[in-house]
Amino acid sequence: MTTFLTDADVRAAFDWPEAIAALRAAYAAPSGEARFPPRGMARGDGLWLRTLSGVPADGTPMGAKLIAASMRHRRASYLIPLFDQDTVELLALLDGHSITGFRTAATSALATDVLTRPGPLRVGVVGSGFEAQTHVRALAAIRELSSVTVFSPSPASRERFVERLADLGVRTDTAGSAAEAVAGADLVLCAARSRDEQPTLREAPRGATVVSIGSTLPEQRELAPEVIAQAELIVADVADEVAHETGDMIAAKESGVDFAGRLVALADVVAGRVPGRPAGDPDAVVLYKSVGSAVQDLAVAAMCARRARELSLGTPLPVTITPVSK
Repeated sequence: MTTFLTDADVRAAFDWPEAIAALRAAYAAPSGEARFPPRGMARGDGLWLRTLSGVPADGTPMGAKLIAASMRHRRASYLIPLFDQDTVELLALLDGHSITGFRTAATSALATDVLTRPGPLRVGVVGSGFEAQTHVRALAAIRELSSVTVFSPSPASRERFVERLADLGVRTDTAGSAAEAVAGADLVLCAARSRDEQPTLREAPRGATVVSIGSTLPEQRELAPEVIAQAELIVADVADEVAHETGDMIAAKESGVDFAGRLVALADVVAGRVPGRPAGDPDAVVLYKSVGSAVQDLAVAAMCARRARELSLGTPLPVTITPVSK
């Protein structure tokens, strides 16, 4: 039997600690291009269809995320099918809209946990929208936050950010500039589209971990080359894509910043093959840069599908796809 999960079902089934735990297991398991190939993109007249697929090594369901988008109408649909690895039966079809936001924040929380020193975190946030808010929620699920300071160009947006996160019980303040928001922070979160694609962060505090999620395409900018030059360690969810297909790294390379010897994969840090912080240097700046991957989508989707079964959520479909002998 195949179950369909709407976006509302996904939200009801989702759990931050379980999502982060699922991602920790996924990144600790063997991976590679054979299991998680590069994303594919089909393009038409103002249309594109992106595919991210994977076969997890831990035996959890294999599947894909499909994103269909019309640039002419500014609309997109997200679909995630999950298949049992033993029987190849179609287990679930999920609306992947919320999973996309949840998995980004949950992966950033995992990265934060392995890249920062133990103890409460002072968080500086550049950006106040959905991604910024979900990231703070994900961080609060895994680490103690001593304070959060937010900047965005709109004072009203900053105040909305504070109001919407009031239930966390964390001291949350607003700042009049990005530099003011991140001053003295242990963790800097960059989660905003910049105006005219100019960098929103030009310098990182000493000893900070910087999480950058707002520049995933060549034309997007979030970090100035100086920030990338500061980082003694650069951790990426998809190292090759971060290095060659994000505007921040392209601009840094054009400015003469050589980061190749400092770039490592998140999987290597989570699995313990690479230390999360340079030893003996409390002032070292560490950068985590994310573009998103099927590893994240499938780990979180499988967790949601499992919890949906436990909570009796979703709609069983009257028909399904029958596996055939080959």
